[in-house]
Amino acid sequence: MNRRKAPLLAALALLLAGSALLISKHHPAPEAAPTSSAPKADARTAAAPQAGPGAPAADPDSPMAELGRGPLRQPKDLASYLRERYGARIRDPHTQMRMLEDLMRYFQKLNPTGWEADLLALLKQAFPELYDELVQRLHQRLDYEKWVKEHQAELTQKPAAERRAALWDERNRLFGKDVAEKIWAGELRNQAVADSLASIDALPNATVGDRMAKYKESLAKTYGADTPAYLQAHQQDLMNRFLDLGSVQKELGAMAPRQRSESLRSIREEMGLDDAALQRWDELDKVRDTRWEVGSQYMSEREALAQQYSGPELEARLTELRARYFADEAQTIAEEEQSGFFRFTRPRQWGRN
Repeated sequence: MNRRKAPLLAALALLLAGSALLISKHHPAPEAAPTSSAPKADARTAAAPQAGPGAPAADPDSPMAELGRGPLRQPKDLASYLRERYGARIRDPHTQMRMLEDLMRYFQKLNPTGWEADLLALLKQAFPELYDELVQRLHQRLDYEKWVKEHQAELTQKPAAERRAALWDERNRLFGKDVAEKIWAGELRNQAVADSLASIDALPNATVGDRMAKYKESLAKTYGADTPAYLQAHQQDLMNRFLDLGSVQKELGAMAPRQRSESLRSIREEMGLDDAALQRWDELDKVRDTRWEVGSQYMSEREALAQQYSGPELEARLTELRARYFADEAQTIAEEEQSGFFRFTRPRQWGRN
């Protein structure tokens, strides 16, 4: 490949590897709406994608920092790159939207006022047979963002369920129900899991094992044949969502230490962690348990000192106490307490802190 072409393609490859900005994929806040950051111009061409939940932060030292410093070059190579990256699934609305949003960000860096014409020209080169459909999809996307911006204040005031319903009503109107559900399929699955967790949390007289069994059933129902791969890719998040249930924390807190350790290990096994990971978690649990025991002892002694002393003498004794309990971390603890934060008065979240 020509040496001049390689940096530009590498930069575009990194940018296109980013997450879709309009399509919510991460828990929480599946109803989060995009906002616009483009220069004010026509209502349609001004709408610019902005980083949403889970979007990668810009790195000024990465090759992406070169974007926007010069005119677009080698459009034929870019068209080939798009066909190679997206061609196999380009008829899928979700894939179309991911590509369009990544390209919007790319072209707006290069040409903030004329980005849409540049983007459309590239689409015509890359996918001439789908050009009209992709143009329609882009305009639907821009119209949706315009609507969200115009109704942002109203949406913010609505309860979460009503806000989701309003967003889905507009998505269905603009995109059509079938297309909208494909574009926001990840959000629908996230919401299905969240609804299932709420039901699992409310189960009366269920054990942690019972709730985990129901959880895995709900994941299998939601993700179907993709369940094993999804579990593998999202083990930590899925495990945390289960451990965050009040009913699970309540039962874990009522267990004897050995039983609780066994229960936590079982939860992690059910989430597909291998033996090495299970061993690391066991060791981390022991470190956390020791730290909370030390913290409890420290807080008891701290309270006793606060009842006996005040002013500079209390501060001197607390400094000595923190140094005895926390050594190198003593100054951090002191600064936290000066700001009003006492880490060992937080609720213990078993398996989480």
